Amino acid sequence: MNIAIVEDDPIIAKAVQTAVCEAGHQCSWVPDGETAIRDNTLLSSDIVVLDLMLPKAGGIEVLKAARAAGVRTPVIVLTALGTVPDKLQAFEAGADDYLVKPFAIDELLARIDAVHRRTAHKPAMELEAGDLHLSLANKRLTIADHAIDLTPTEFSMLELLMRFRGQVVTRKMLCEHVWGFNWDGPTNVIEVHINRLRGKIDRNRNESRIQTIRGRGYALASA
Repeated sequence: MNIAIVEDDPIIAKAVQTAVCEAGHQCSWVPDGETAIRDNTLLSSDIVVLDLMLPKAGGIEVLKAARAAGVRTPVIVLTALGTVPDKLQAFEAGADDYLVKPFAIDELLARIDAVHRRTAHKPAMELEAGDLHLSLANKRLTIADHAIDLTPTEFSMLELLMRFRGQVVTRKMLCEHVWGFNWDGPTNVIEVHINRLRGKIDRNRNESRIQTIRGRGYALASA
């Protein structure tokens, strides 16, 4: 799994990151809430471990922003706030589990596994957005029942855009989806493929289905 920890304490973050990696998962660290919102951390992760008392934007704000955008990524709150009102506020904002500091690493790992078992689901194999129909089983795109040939890269990019249609998909997310999680190459290569994809799916249209969100990435029109 790709697990993110949103935590401002570097000692706690490093300990969790080490334990998660030793358990066989990938783990990234985000040090503040503002960065988590800006980088769509919840959208690009399988599970998020989230502190509530974060600088720049608190954990509740991060949760509410993600849930308002339709992001369903499981979130385990890891915080020093342990009162019942604190817990209720987190669950009402969209948390899936709650663990109070100080905590045992083994318990956190067990909760990560438990949340994953509860929330794991097979991704949809048939995606639709307006008259676009993408079959992952057959690797086939049709527009209004007309088949459109796509390269594997174009198909993979369109899949991600359709899964999160109406939401911003960053260039980094597209790179990692197509070429692997640890992508550290240039992201401007995405523009070339996006332009080719537009040329295939936007024929006879005045406006592109794929919107450029300046400074952030792309979004597939929601309708």
